[in-house]
Amino acid sequence: MGGALLAAVAVGGWTLGRADVSHAVTPPAPAASAPSSFADIISRVEPAVVSIDVERKAELDPTALWGSSPFLFDSPQDGDDDTPFGFSFRPPFGGQRPGDRATPKVEASGSGFFISAKGYIVTNNHVVEKAEKITVRTNDDKSLTARLVGRDPSTDLAVIKVEGAGYPFVDFENQSKPRVGDWVIAVGNPFNLGGSATAGIVSALSRPKVSGNGYVDYMQIDAPINRGNSGGPTFDVYGRVVGVNTAIFSPSGGSVGIGFDIPADVAQSISRQLIAHGKVTRGYIGASIQDVTREIAESLGVAPDAGALVADVTPSGPSAQAGLGSGDVIVSVNGHRVTSASDLTRQVALAHPGETLRLKVRRDGAEREIMVRSGARPSEAALARLDDQRTADAAPPSEPLGLRLAANPNGGVTIKGVATGSDASGKGLRPGDVILRAGLQRTDSPADFEAAVENARHSGRQFLSVLVDHGGRRRFMALDLADKMG
Repeated sequence: MGGALLAAVAVGGWTLGRADVSHAVTPPAPAASAPSSFADIISRVEPAVVSIDVERKAELDPTALWGSSPFLFDSPQDGDDDTPFGFSFRPPFGGQRPGDRATPKVEASGSGFFISAKGYIVTNNHVVEKAEKITVRTNDDKSLTARLVGRDPSTDLAVIKVEGAGYPFVDFENQSKPRVGDWVIAVGNPFNLGGSATAGIVSALSRPKVSGNGYVDYMQIDAPINRGNSGGPTFDVYGRVVGVNTAIFSPSGGSVGIGFDIPADVAQSISRQLIAHGKVTRGYIGASIQDVTREIAESLGVAPDAGALVADVTPSGPSAQAGLGSGDVIVSVNGHRVTSASDLTRQVALAHPGETLRLKVRRDGAEREIMVRSGARPSEAALARLDDQRTADAAPPSEPLGLRLAANPNGGVTIKGVATGSDASGKGLRPGDVILRAGLQRTDSPADFEAAVENARHSGRQFLSVLVDHGGRRRFMALDLADKMG
């Protein structure tokens, strides 16, 4: 310990070390005591929370009975070995389980909450998707018929409405965001029991890869939420909505203390668009992007958190028209730093069609500004149609880094073979893939690729960045230059 450890004191069977005063960390001021009761908060907000019963046609697809949410589902027969942690990840939503005998109608339950005295209610998309009938039960046991206002599958949010006025409602809190360790209270309709409240703390913020979409950084809480809590609100100790209960991580479908909320700022923005237009319109710049990994950062000579790397641009799209190119690293948008590909996706999505985005881009070691006029993001089906399968051409092969290459008449070099056990094979390169750039230079022949390998080695780099086209989808990866296979 470098002489810093002066004494050790045994307390309750644990040994505690006392460090040198010069290295001591100043303890924080005593924290405020925990609330003695949440009763006043719950009594104030509970009238705004509702239970939602839906009726939909039975479907043969087992996941459809749980709603088509953007989360990972498993059937009860499969066990739980298909997830990296041995757990299943499910929305906390009631109703029939996959595998149950199909019936003409499926009934299920979720939660929601009034955000307006005029009867607008926020809930989850997977609660009301494909619903033929939506019934809302209020805290005072009134039963009301609701209609769908709009859904946004990408964030798993929806807005429904009941007729009438004067409903008790709650507000979103998107200015003073919760911190890890802050108290939160979840209210909803678990297991169709009606209004129930649980309390806990914020366990983590900015969980970006919970659902597979890039539009939400989820808030993790340990307040117990269960199936049927989907769409219900999570409150802070002031009775303000800080999140919408959306998913749980669980081996059984019940709470194990790991729940995920859509943060209030996202929920408020999406609900406003749904109320105004019935749908959500997102900005679009027509670029395929990816994270700057440690290996790619080394190959490009940038920091790992330098921004988001452009793998490809859509021909004639906003980025192509503005001059953004493959290999550019987007550092900021309108002065806001970009930390990852998902961060860039969220920032661009907030733009309105026609709005000009000021991108700071790093290219060839220098920074420049590129002005991109945002378009409207097409549907996922339309985006898929933009992908182009590239053809390959046979030519005399070359085999640097374990890759047997041939020139491609449409540009780049086609991979004809990959050496087993090579770094390229381990990273997923396969015959038919096309390498378009190597070391950020165009690669129009195997000789160009070999020259890029030698130049990178001569520069003392450990990795060579390559832009690969796989079935029309382009992505950068970093190949280990120490691999001499082939």
